[in-house]
Order: sequence, then C-alpha cells, then structure tokens
Amino acid sequence: MTGEYGLVDPDEADTPGDEWEEIDVSDTDADRIARKRDREFTEFRDRIKDADQFKVTASVFDDATFAALYKLVQDGWISAFGGPISTGKEANVYTALGDDRAAEALDEVEPEVAVKVYRINASDFRDMRDYLTGDPRFEGIGGKKSQVVLAWVRKEYANLKRAEKAGVRVPNPLAVERNVLVMEYIGTDEGGRAKRLAEVNVENPETAYHVVREYIRRLYTAGLVHGDLSEYNIVVEDGELVVIDLGQAVTVHHPNSDMFLQRDCRNVAKFFSRQGLDVTGEECYEFVLENADPSTKGDDNRNAR
Repeated sequence: MTGEYGLVDPDEADTPGDEWEEIDVSDTDADRIARKRDREFTEFRDRIKDADQFKVTASVFDDATFAALYKLVQDGWISAFGGPISTGKEANVYTALGDDRAAEALDEVEPEVAVKVYRINASDFRDMRDYLTGDPRFEGIGGKKSQVVLAWVRKEYANLKRAEKAGVRVPNPLAVERNVLVMEYIGTDEGGRAKRLAEVNVENPETAYHVVREYIRRLYTAGLVHGDLSEYNIVVEDGELVVIDLGQAVTVHHPNSDMFLQRDCRNVAKFFSRQGLDVTGEECYEFVLENADPSTKGDDNRNAR
C-alpha cells in the first residue's frame, strides 16, 4: 500500500463552537410510522423480511426499526439494500445504494453507503449508559434500555459530525433515524470494505503515526476522546487513514476521559512501536496535552436531532 498518508487540511476544518445543545431522544417519525402501520410500510417491511441478506439477522429488527429504514428510503437517503459488512453484539452494518440526498451530500452519483443498525435489546446497554455519563448533550436521560440505545446512536452521529468539523477524517455521517445510522461507506476500488490498519503492511509508519497522533489531538481540541482507538478502529482508504467507530467516544466532561485518552495513546503507540518506531504512550499523551486546547462546551449539534 502507499506510504504517503494524507492528513485532512486544517484550513478545511472549522473550530467547534461554544455550546453543547441537548440532543432529542424522544419519539421519532419512525416510531409514529410503526404505530400507524400503513399499507406501504407493511409491504416494505415484508419485502425486507424476505430478503436473503436480512434473514440470518432478523433479531436486529423490530417494527420501529423497519419504519426507520422505510423513512430513510422515503427521505431519499437509501434506494436499495446490499449485504452485511459486519455483525456484532451491539449493531449490524450493511451496504446500501444511496439515493438523491446521499448523492448530493457525498457529491457522487449513486454512492454506496453504510447502514448501521443498532439492536434495541443490546446486551451491554448498561455499558452504553456509563459512556453517556457527564455528557452535557444527554443530561437527565433515564435508564430505560431503548432510550439509552437511541441516545447512543445519536451520540455516534453527533460525534462523527464534530470530528469531521474538527478536521479528522471519519466516515461522513449522513442521516440518523431512531436506531439506524447512515454514513459514507469506506471501501476499496475493488468493491470490498477498506482494510483496517492492523491488516495492511504499513510502508511509512512514521508518517502514519504522526497522522493518527494529530487526529487524537484534533479530537481532544474538539472536546472528544475516542475511547477505543487502536489499529482496529482505523482503516486505510486511498492513502488516507480514516478513524471509525465513534459511538463510544466521550466528551472531556466524562469522569474517565483522561484515562480513555491515555489508553488511546498507549494503544496507538504500542502498535507503531511494533512497526519499528521508538514511540510511547506517554509521549503521545504529552503531545496531545501540550498542543490541544480542549473545548469543554462544544458545537450546537443541531443536526443530530
């Protein structure tokens, strides 16, 4: 693979704003559609249920999830569904063909998009609840499982928006509806998913390390800590390093944000030290603290509603 890793131009990035506006996790249009159950929705649900790529993962879908997918189709984000990219205990990710609004947002004709469907009955929702602690966007959120999972999905959308605004290369978040997130699909020219950093031969580890370290700094300046950053949450696309899986990312208000930042730096340094670099987690951590001015307030996240 190429040894030149592009870094998003800081001039193209905006400084995040000054407010953490509360994110609405109340009933969405998908819930209302599911309750109404009109004929077109029923036909759509039955058609998806019969599709081969969804049969093995039927446990992911309830009526409101089908309604969320239905609304995303109606709103012009999705025109056709593809197969699964990954399955996990929290969510499944599928490919899909983007419709008009996705094409406009990505400036691409018939773009491929990724559709991440979170399980409302996620087994580890209590862990999710812990990651929401201290987040000013979710003050007062209850402990109801469905509310926590829906908040998590909107949190991932908002985190991606915020990271993108801060100049970090992440999948472009397009739309969120209930427990479904639509975003840019990070793939290869051959049509497969982009490989994780752990899966490639890193030809220029020093450049790659500096890019990743800079993205940690930019996230921290934007008031965010990834919280689970490693070679498994960074993928390579056309010479760019792309940070993925920001659902668990916390704000600097979180009581464990400093511990998470140290862990991210330690994981990244450990990987690159195996590539022959003389780097440590402490060096990475100190670089971030010395060169970042974390926003403790943040942007308004109005698009996350």
